[in-house]
Amino acid sequence: MKYLTIALAKGRLAELSVEIFMKLGYDCAEMLTKTRKLIFTDEEKKVKFLLVKAGDVPTYVEYGAADIGIVGRDTLLEEGRNLYELLDLGFGKCRMCVCGPAEMREKLNTTSTMRVASKYPHIAADYFNAKKNMNIEIIKLGGSVELAPITGLSEVIVDIVESGKTLYENGLEVLEEVCPLSARLIVNRVSAKLERERINEIVQGIRGLL
Repeated sequence: MKYLTIALAKGRLAELSVEIFMKLGYDCAEMLTKTRKLIFTDEEKKVKFLLVKAGDVPTYVEYGAADIGIVGRDTLLEEGRNLYELLDLGFGKCRMCVCGPAEMREKLNTTSTMRVASKYPHIAADYFNAKKNMNIEIIKLGGSVELAPITGLSEVIVDIVESGKTLYENGLEVLEEVCPLSARLIVNRVSAKLERERINEIVQGIRGLL
């Protein structure tokens, strides 16, 4: 029997995912320890777990280096990979939002051009161009996007919002919600056929826990 490979996004999502697989009887507790290992194997069930950067999970799954992956919906929307999204896992819940100073709320519906800063340029472009029919200039940033409207780099930002505390502390607020987000279970298209039985067993097991 070949190994079934599962790619998990490093960080909090991996921890929550590992807890689920442990409840399903998989030997992966070592992933919760402080270790530099990136590959963990359950020899009995013939499963390999990979720890990778969140943005790389869809890539590993699309190209078949992993059969299954667990990653946030924000990453899936931004990456736009060719794969199956099978299950909303219900954890890691947050929102993708347009945020900025309160006075920008009205301008979002009265102007046709705007500068938008985001770590998620594809999501931002799709929202403003396709859904709002606005011509925007997107400025891609790697971090601290809240600084953009404060310094005049952009008028608004598109970013993930959990509690909204960081926005509030920087004089910004949620102006519009783009979409809800949570962790998703994704599957390689070929694996979905060749490993249907084993993948279905995992999916049904997780559904039972949820």
